[in-house]
Amino acid sequence: MTELYLVRHGQTEWSRTGRHTSITDLDLTETGVAQAEALRTRLNPADFQLVLSSPRLRARRTAELAGFGDHLEVEEDLAEWYYGDFEGLTSDQIRQQHPGWRIWFNGCRGGESADQVRARLTRVVARVRASGAERAICFAHGHSLRVLALSWLDFPLIFGQSFPLEVASVSVLGREKESPAVIRWNS
Repeated sequence: MTELYLVRHGQTEWSRTGRHTSITDLDLTETGVAQAEALRTRLNPADFQLVLSSPRLRARRTAELAGFGDHLEVEEDLAEWYYGDFEGLTSDQIRQQHPGWRIWFNGCRGGESADQVRARLTRVVARVRASGAERAICFAHGHSLRVLALSWLDFPLIFGQSFPLEVASVSVLGREKESPAVIRWNS
């Protein structure tokens, strides 16, 4: 069974300030660069047979700075949840217009539905499982990686609220006996 490593990109200006970032293609801050470079001490590219990244610059650059640039495959399905009208807004700003809003329950006006996001990330799970890789790694984003984990575990999407991901964190999915499992989270 494949172990699947999930790496959230390093800090960007918008992740630092809590702004929702999907299609806006931001680069890493200086802190984000240092975070991505620090991943080199924790992850050895030679240990992975499948290396996938979101098409967004922040994810690709994190992968490259972590030492994975030589074998990186861009996977469109790893892109962040498309936030539509909420792009660039913080959760507090969204809640001023939509009291009680939470992405896991309400989605994003003008953006992707939860079902669309899950369908994309379920395809990534299928690709990883079919790859035959002992270890695979995905460089992507906070919400898309949480949906990927929920798809791996076959959990309802609303559980995503219980799996926050820090920038430049490493999480590992695998199996516990016959069941898909979280091996490590937000490491």
